[in-house]
Amino acid sequence: MPPLLPETGAALVLRRAVRGWLGEYAEPEAEVAVALSGGADSLALTAAAVAEAGPVHALVVDHRLQAGSGRIAEAAARVALELGCASATVLPVEVTGPGGMEAAARAARYTALDEARAGRQVLLGHTMDDQAETVLLGLARGSGPRSVRGMAPHTPPWGRPLLTVRRTDTVGFCADLDLRPHVDPHNSAPEFTRVRLRHEVLPLLEDVLGGGVAEALARTAAQLREDTAVLDDLAAELLSTARTPGTGPHPDLAVPPLGAAPAALRRRAIRAWLLAAGARPPGDTTLRAVDALVVRWRGQGAVAVGGGTPARRLVVEREHGRLTLRLRGRADGA
Repeated sequence: MPPLLPETGAALVLRRAVRGWLGEYAEPEAEVAVALSGGADSLALTAAAVAEAGPVHALVVDHRLQAGSGRIAEAAARVALELGCASATVLPVEVTGPGGMEAAARAARYTALDEARAGRQVLLGHTMDDQAETVLLGLARGSGPRSVRGMAPHTPPWGRPLLTVRRTDTVGFCADLDLRPHVDPHNSAPEFTRVRLRHEVLPLLEDVLGGGVAEALARTAAQLREDTAVLDDLAAELLSTARTPGTGPHPDLAVPPLGAAPAALRRRAIRAWLLAAGARPPGDTTLRAVDALVVRWRGQGAVAVGGGTPARRLVVEREHGRLTLRLRGRADGA
């Protein structure tokens, strides 16, 4: 029997957020999984989910990046059962791969959660504060609206019910429940950019701009998600119109319909075409170089895009009024 939750302000904020998410993206009594780290955000989410959803299954990822991580993960699993979860599973992972420790840990975590979710949607404890940090990181990358639209509340199978909730409420809810969240030392390590945003940049912005910065950034992200969704739909229609059978494994794109389209749609269509062919997400420089094959054609050579093999790179060429994707040997000069 799950414990009765206190009727505090923080408890009401958390429960209302989870209830609203379930009403929009699932069912009020849906069976869900929760990614539980043992921190305040995920503990508060777990308690609220137990109160508002159907059976809740806690998934605790042990990254094994610090001494005693297994003990911390087992403690989080025990708390999940005390809160009323139907099950609690510890998932040990190996953190390896490109992109640095943060990227490798994230990839390992999401892979483990996906393999263990058993068809259920997985609720993640990202808050409005996390959203504000994500928007600022995207703004620094300078890759346009796509990089500034932040995290979506629902990207199946991942759900983020707490994007309207401040971190102070998750901490307050844990205090109301007499829970002692685990504090990950990585969350205060200044060598991580996100940590410095959290502890230095956002507080400074709040002070200089008179407060409300996290809320404003979250609103901006939501508005950009709505706008980019419309543009992406229109770009998909353009891509369908331009797509034509090619001689290689991937369709070619006819230049005339692309050239007649606005730049925002044309580049979105080209980006989607590249990703569908297995290219890495193109940066602004690469995307504009491919776009120049359409609108500033001067007989220039192929544009190398991320992807391919160690011996052969993936390139875009313009041939007979079409954009083509080919694998070319690196010695070919592409």
